[in-house]
Amino acid sequence: MKFASRCLILLPLAFAPALATSIEGLHTGAPAPQFQLTSSSGKPLSLADLRGRIVLVNFWASWCGPCRKEMPLLEQLNRQYRSKGVTLVGVDVEPDSAAAIDWLKLTPVSFPILFDVDSKVSKLYQVEGMPNTVILDRQGNVRYIHRGYSTGAENEYMDQIRALIRE
Repeated sequence: MKFASRCLILLPLAFAPALATSIEGLHTGAPAPQFQLTSSSGKPLSLADLRGRIVLVNFWASWCGPCRKEMPLLEQLNRQYRSKGVTLVGVDVEPDSAAAIDWLKLTPVSFPILFDVDSKVSKLYQVEGMPNTVILDRQGNVRYIHRGYSTGAENEYMDQIRALIRE
């Protein structure tokens, strides 16, 4: 029942068009909230470590259907753009990361997966539903905010990443 109630609350956001938008307190042009989380390799990773790179931060959960659909597409983006100064970071928002670790064994990714087990970073970024993606410029400023995922959103991500690469 717990799973069903979560889905009912998050489905409207999960299927909303992935349009760049403003979230109260987190808006385009503002410095991205700083954080440090433990990665799937067991090592800490902080946003400050990625300064000078374009960063795509994707908040997700293993129980989220749209997240599962989007993850392989994010992996393709990572492989295509990492040599151009782009870093993808997945932030799993589940209180117990075991399900995410198990799911990633079936759908491995080459970008860092971080675990926000106490939801502190999710709160900083005002994540209300999954997936939620924030694209940062090389100076660490929020440039694009995407809520939810819809088919083809990765094309919008690519356009935005290419525009930031050209800057």
